[in-house]
Amino acid sequence: MASSNMNIPSGYVSSASSPDWLNKGDNAWQMTAATVVALQSVPGLVILYGSIVKKKWAVNSAFMALYAFAAVWLCWVTWAFNMSFGEKLLPFWGKAKPALGQKFLIRQAELPATAHYHKGGSVVETAMSEPFFPMATMVYFQCVFAAITLILLAGSLLGRMNIRAWMLFVPLWLTFSYTVGCFSVWGGGFLFQWGVIDFCGGYVIHLSSGVAGFTAAYWVGPRSSKDRERFPPNNVLMTLTGAGLLWIGWAGFNGGGPYAANVVSSMAVLNTNICAATSLLVWTCLDVIFFKKPSVIGAVQGMITGLVCITPGAGLVQGWASIVMGILSGSIPWYTMMVVHKRSALLQKVDDTLGVIHTHAVAGFLGAALTGLFAEPTLCNLFLPVTNSRGGFYGGVGGYQFVKQIVGALFIIGWNVVATTIICLVIRLFVPLRMPEEELTIGDDAVHGEEAYALWGDGEKYDITKHGWLSDETNHDNNKVPSGVTQMV
Repeated sequence: MASSNMNIPSGYVSSASSPDWLNKGDNAWQMTAATVVALQSVPGLVILYGSIVKKKWAVNSAFMALYAFAAVWLCWVTWAFNMSFGEKLLPFWGKAKPALGQKFLIRQAELPATAHYHKGGSVVETAMSEPFFPMATMVYFQCVFAAITLILLAGSLLGRMNIRAWMLFVPLWLTFSYTVGCFSVWGGGFLFQWGVIDFCGGYVIHLSSGVAGFTAAYWVGPRSSKDRERFPPNNVLMTLTGAGLLWIGWAGFNGGGPYAANVVSSMAVLNTNICAATSLLVWTCLDVIFFKKPSVIGAVQGMITGLVCITPGAGLVQGWASIVMGILSGSIPWYTMMVVHKRSALLQKVDDTLGVIHTHAVAGFLGAALTGLFAEPTLCNLFLPVTNSRGGFYGGVGGYQFVKQIVGALFIIGWNVVATTIICLVIRLFVPLRMPEEELTIGDDAVHGEEAYALWGDGEKYDITKHGWLSDETNHDNNKVPSGVTQMV
């Protein structure tokens, strides 16, 4: 019998680095999915943020995203991964401990709290999740999700948050807000056990980042009045580049949700693109109908709302349902942003720079609710731990599923409002949340001593008092431009 191994290619023979439980296809897909999700943040959102703001905030906006990506990594492997996916400490929180030791990282992945008990009793209905790849892959995949959540949240705060306050905010919010939602919905917490459906982040990532971003924007305060009145993108083509990375990267975002290269993953990727395309087209058509011009930035917003809306049900709905979800995600957030926002005193007061409350919170809530209607029974049984789950459209227990979806959303909203508020109040005891007025006036040059573009004089600045060029080291207000020199903002 030993000689039979001679007929087996060496790549398929078990070894210390390729144990029996390892499925190389699943592992390769999961690492690929994680990498393209990482590319959504760096460089995707770094480029998008750096180009969609005024020229004077390009560096600061891009750096907020880059810093968050780095800071989340260290916090994640030191304590936050196990708070999100480890052993249960509380019904909504896991036990904090490092994910750094080799014995932990090279063993088969497992999420210990995800064993599902029938109707909350002692009988196991679905065993805990044990994907056929190592814990190192799981830690990597989930880290890039945590990182992009903070970066999406940052979209509400661009153009005025004190960078030192942001440096404190990232680890605190990751620890006391993200890990709670993550464990509750995905890691085996009470919403997971109850059967709330979030295929790949409608609650954990999008609803939480949208609500927390809006809440933080309230406490940080608004941009300067000049910036609020006029805040044009400094480079629309680069905005499209960042948006393109975001869209294509969503194949890893939703396609990695099943933790396997299986049929559910394929359905998720297909539905993601269908919904995003539909939503973009609907948003663009509404812009043309009501504003007579197709807005490129509007198209990007429609793309994002479609991607967000499909996320909670990506692998669980049929293709026709993803079209319906795209129609609604291209119209309802459009209405809240273009109509409701202008009529609401609260929305007008809170300066949510990129409208994350609309593109992520509204779209995320919408997707979660629609998943409660359109989740197809056969697809649910391929993925969900609660057997016989279904959306309200399919009768039976589907109506109760819709109620679960709404209650789950209300918990995520409530926790993020309270936790984000407390975090902001604590930070401002030590560091001002908002930049001083001088930095708000000048922008990147005052905050970082760097600028995104050399627009005249090859990086030198024009001294209006002496009518001459100053070197880069001279600290002058780069907004003072002589008459006849056009300034891009």
